Amino acid sequence: MVVLGIDPGLADTGWGVVSFDGQHYRPISFGVIKTPAGEDLQKRVYTIASDLGEVAAKYGAEVVSMEDIFFTKNITSAIPVAKVIGAILFHFSEIGLPVHLFSPLQIKTAVTGMGRAEKIQVQEMVKVILHLKSIPKPDHAADALADCICYCSTLSLKSKLEI
Repeated sequence: MVVLGIDPGLADTGWGVVSFDGQHYRPISFGVIKTPAGEDLQKRVYTIASDLGEVAAKYGAEVVSMEDIFFTKNITSAIPVAKVIGAILFHFSEIGLPVHLFSPLQIKTAVTGMGRAEKIQVQEMVKVILHLKSIPKPDHAADALADCICYCSTLSLKSKLEI
């Protein structure tokens, strides 16, 4: 199975593609989609969703795993990210690619075993799990790869519980 992981953001949206056979992970590619701050919001959101569609097609993604919206006190900073998530959900819905949303807590738990893990701990575990020589850069790409691992881990656990 080929999973596209997404760490959504308006300025920087991280993406990662991982193949998973039920036991073994194989990193395929990762990167970041950047949009300029001065550009029209509608164009930025469209560009992100469209570019992610191209990534999914290029690598043959069968499923999408994406970090869900999270905010504590400042909801205004979450609104642009929510718009990006909505555009991504719409785009992949149109092309029939299922999207699974995970909270930051779920992702950290799946990758490190600790829901309150620090960012560097998650990045280090992404490196270890995917057998990479170094932590993926930029951070948003590493987070997107963590989203892939979270989906695969969740899928693997579900299949074990059904036995």
